[in-house]
Amino acid sequence: MPGETLLYSAKLHWVVFIWPIIWVIVAIIFFISGGNSSGTPIGLIFGVLFILIALIMGIGSYVKYSTSEFGVTNKRVIVKVGLISRISIEVLLNKVEGIQVNQGILGRILGYGSITISGTGGTKDPFHKISDPLAFRRKAQEQIAAVQESK
Repeated sequence: MPGETLLYSAKLHWVVFIWPIIWVIVAIIFFISGGNSSGTPIGLIFGVLFILIALIMGIGSYVKYSTSEFGVTNKRVIVKVGLISRISIEVLLNKVEGIQVNQGILGRILGYGSITISGTGGTKDPFHKISDPLAFRRKAQEQIAAVQESK
C-alpha cells in the first residue's frame, strides 16, 4: 500500500526442522550399528532409508520455512504461508479484533508458538510454530494503539 512500511517481520521457528533432524540421528545410529551377525548390511540399508526420509522431510520443512511470512506494517497485519497452496491473510490494523498466542511448555522454553488473528468478519485460522509470537503480538498491538490514537 502507498506509504506503508514494514515494522516487524517474523519467520517460522527452527523447530520445524526437528523431524528431519531426528531421522538423520536414527540413520546415523543404523550406520554405526552396521550389519547383523550373518553379514547382511541391514544397518546400511536402514540407514540409507532413513536418510532418504530425512531428506524428503527436510525439503518439505525448508519450503515451509522459506515461504512463510509474518509481518506488521504501519497499516496492517500480514500472514502468508505456503508455496503451491497459499494462505494469505491481510487485516487492516483498525479491523483487528485480537491476536491470540498459544504456547506450550516446550514452546515457552524454545521461543515458539501459535498465533490466531481475528478480524471483523474474518477467519480465525491458527498459524503454528512462529518464532517469538509474543513479540509479534506486542508489535501489532503497539501499531493498533497508534492507529487508534491518530483518529
